[in-house]
Amino acid sequence: MKSLAGFLPLSVFSILLFTSDVIAEQELPPEPDEDSRLEEIYDHESRMVMFLYSLNGDGEVDYVTGRKVWDHQRSAYGNPVYYLETFPLFYWWNHTMWNDPEQDGVNGNERLYAENTEFDSSRYKPCLFNGQPC
Repeated sequence: MKSLAGFLPLSVFSILLFTSDVIAEQELPPEPDEDSRLEEIYDHESRMVMFLYSLNGDGEVDYVTGRKVWDHQRSAYGNPVYYLETFPLFYWWNHTMWNDPEQDGVNGNERLYAENTEFDSSRYKPCLFNGQPC
C-alpha cells in the first residue's frame, strides 16, 4: 500500500502537467504586426475586413482577424478606404475560431467559437472596382 501512495501523487502531478500543456496550447497569440500580413479581404455581406497573416513567414495563412467596417469610401485615386473598429470581432488560429464581443484586443476574455475548423477565404466575395480587384 505504501508504494501505491507514493505512485498516486506522481500520477496526479503528471495529469495536471499534461492538462496545463493542453490549455497553454490553446491560448490565442496576440494579433500579428503588419509585416506578416498577406492579404486583406473586404466582405460586403458581413461588412467586415479580414486580415490574413502568415506567422511562420511561409506564405501560408495561419492567423486571421475580422474587423467590423463602419464606413467606406473611395480615395481621389479610386482606392477603397475603410473605417474599421480598432480591434477585431473574431480571430482564427490553430484551427480554432474565437469571438471577442468586447472588441478590446487579445487579453484573455475571448470566447471559443468553433474548434477543428478551417478558414476558407474563397467564401468571401472579392472587392471589385470597375472589374479590377481592390
